[in-house]
Amino acid sequence: MASADQNQHQLEHPINAGRESHGPAADPEKAGQDASAVDSDGKPANVEVVHDFPEGGLRAWLTASGTALIMFSTLGYVNSWGVYQSYYELHQLSSNTPTQIAWIGSLQGFFVFAGGLFGGPMFDRWGEKVIRPAAIFYVLSFMLTSLCTEYWHFMLAQGVFGGIALGMTMCPSMAATGQYFNKKRGAAMGLVIAGSSVGGVVWPIALSKMLASDSLSYGWSVRIVGFVILAVLTYATLGIKARLPPRRSGFLLLGAFRDPVYCLCIASTFFLFMGMFTPFFFLPSYAVTKGMDPVLAGYLLAILNGASFPGRVLPGVLADKFGRYNMLLAMAAASGVVTLCWTRCETNAGIIVFAVAFGFCSGAIVSGASVTLASCPKDPKNIGTYMGMGLFLSSFAALISPPINGALLPTDDGFLKVSILSGVLLLVGGALVAVAKALAPKGLWAKA
Repeated sequence: MASADQNQHQLEHPINAGRESHGPAADPEKAGQDASAVDSDGKPANVEVVHDFPEGGLRAWLTASGTALIMFSTLGYVNSWGVYQSYYELHQLSSNTPTQIAWIGSLQGFFVFAGGLFGGPMFDRWGEKVIRPAAIFYVLSFMLTSLCTEYWHFMLAQGVFGGIALGMTMCPSMAATGQYFNKKRGAAMGLVIAGSSVGGVVWPIALSKMLASDSLSYGWSVRIVGFVILAVLTYATLGIKARLPPRRSGFLLLGAFRDPVYCLCIASTFFLFMGMFTPFFFLPSYAVTKGMDPVLAGYLLAILNGASFPGRVLPGVLADKFGRYNMLLAMAAASGVVTLCWTRCETNAGIIVFAVAFGFCSGAIVSGASVTLASCPKDPKNIGTYMGMGLFLSSFAALISPPINGALLPTDDGFLKVSILSGVLLLVGGALVAVAKALAPKGLWAKA
């Protein structure tokens, strides 16, 4: 009799029953459909799995703080590539062209996001355990890079091996934070990715000082960075913990690509990445051509990354209030307009103002794009896989954008062409965000 009453209660309140079990409703047929956002035939599931998200608490914020430290050590470190670029041009790789050297940084930036293709699904299956070996390999890449002397050494150790370890460390940690937050996901992801802004300030200054020091060799400068990152990642990997049980369905969820909103989110992220990384590579060299002291120009990346800190936190908080697509669209459009004005800034003050404005506006792109990708799966157990597949496809933008822009620079009005191309790409990315929002269930004009 008690069993009959319980079944009647579940039929009358299917959503509450699903919440109590942190899984699908009691109907076995529906449960099989809800077990993944994509069913066994690769088709998107029609029924959303309802979960209660903690939206805070000690474990949630330990995971978020650990992820922020990983972002500090990974994406923040990648943003300091310009220091290596200028150093290699004058020392170990002086016989190579700047474009050849830039390919090392491009590969590293590519694998940072491409590593999510494996890191995301592996996190959904095995949880935080996949982060720890990747972090060990990442630290090992510093030790190998410190011993490099030839171009192919740097390409393999720093570009390929280091980049893959970066991606396998970063992407799973981002998925972990998404499991704890839903209503506050924009703010949480903004705070998490703001860790890369802090790293983008600290690492360029620290590397510049160490590489310019007479008492430190190149090898020991790189090894010191590796030891510091080892200490940071030790705490970070212990703090991160998956909240949901592992997913048992296919490794990749290819049926997700039948969702037009998800595909448009990936396309928008690709175009946004194509445009946003250009100043990170070429702003210092542009400043030098306009007469800025090379020492001051070397601090532009730190200024840009410092300005991106509030640009990641504030829009993330506002996204939870006014809509995640809305905020990403606004910041993408603002970034495009600012980039189109790049070459109008010709004085030291003007260039610094541009660095601050672009840093603030573009700061919301990585966090905003990550939030929209994480919002696409109907089952939170699939967040890692959705983010990993999306970031993998978007990562090709980080691979091809610097060489394309580098090829434009030697031409007449090279920086003008670069600024126009990058600005238009950012605006196209923003337009695709608007299309994705229009196709989303709430429509174009709703808060979403």
